[in-house]
Amino acid sequence: MLKCVLFLLSEDYYEVVSRHRDVICQNLCPHQVRVKIKRAMEMPKSDKEVYDRKETLLVTDIPAAAALFRKEGWYVAALYHEGNQKESFPAVQYGMEDIFQVAYQTYEAAYKRMAGLPWDILETERLRVREGTVEDVEAYYRIYSSPSVTLYMEDLYEDKELERDYMKTYIERIYAFYGYGLWSVVLKETGQVIGRAGLSVRQGFDLPELGFVIDVPHQRKGYGLEVCRAILGYAKEELAFEQVQALVDKDNFISKKLLEKLGFVYDGRVCVERRNYELFIKTL
Repeated sequence: MLKCVLFLLSEDYYEVVSRHRDVICQNLCPHQVRVKIKRAMEMPKSDKEVYDRKETLLVTDIPAAAALFRKEGWYVAALYHEGNQKESFPAVQYGMEDIFQVAYQTYEAAYKRMAGLPWDILETERLRVREGTVEDVEAYYRIYSSPSVTLYMEDLYEDKELERDYMKTYIERIYAFYGYGLWSVVLKETGQVIGRAGLSVRQGFDLPELGFVIDVPHQRKGYGLEVCRAILGYAKEELAFEQVQALVDKDNFISKKLLEKLGFVYDGRVCVERRNYELFIKTL
């Protein structure tokens, strides 16, 4: 959990940030996150030991400091401003500008990605949607064990280790690159993973694609409609998508009925890897 944002700054920018400390605190302190602002390229060893690096996001405008602290295992984000626009930060994945406008969610998202923690995507009345994890793979095998689930969709690997490796790669290359993907659907009341739903990119198609599966014991309770409706709202409001597609087997009448309720319109038939689908599109 993110508990501290530590700004390690050059001398000149330290003065700028210090004068506006209250603005930064207004964004972070209500979320129980401490704000620390320090000068110079390095902290003494005694200072480093004050912080739990696994609960701290270090933000710096100094490339050498970023490289040093990343090497020591800290979670580090680059800070760009007028004084260092020509600098590069090859050691870090994330950067930010105008920290007086940066919301808590931006800090949290960067921290979670570096810490290997799943992003929370959205919540509905009964469900929570978050990024999938390697630990979720066990639940996926339970969900996909029903023949009715795999009748119309691709199954998991027979070898669980291969599926876990695939999930690790998916987190690194899909979630981190696109910012969306197929997510885990969690029942808020119990914390149980009861399905998967989200948006993906299918090779050969221009539109993002809606996908969903709910495990058999939780079907016919409206969860599919509830989560898909929320994801479409997220696609419009957060991802700025204008249209979303869905591909469905012609005999998958339950899914086609759900798409109809969601406002999708039939757009013809397509063949993907020698398998025929019906294509539906929704304008958001």
